[in-house]
Amino acid sequence: MAKLEDIVARQKPGAKFVLSAQMLGMEVEEFDTIATIWIAEGGPGFAPTGVPFRKVIDDEFLIARITVTKNAED
Repeated sequence: MAKLEDIVARQKPGAKFVLSAQMLGMEVEEFDTIATIWIAEGGPGFAPTGVPFRKVIDDEFLIARITVTKNAED
């Protein structure tokens, strides 16, 4: 399981990359909750891009993967 900070730090400013529940060692339900916040407010060092990939679990569409763009360095 990789840490979110490590994944973001490996990317160049402006790079698009994918974050997933599996990559972060989270259950899809937990990832959906945090990804919803990232979509609304932006994430730590990145901004969501495009449409999130959703997975059906217990008759609910939950976010399992999102594409993000690393913010430019200040």
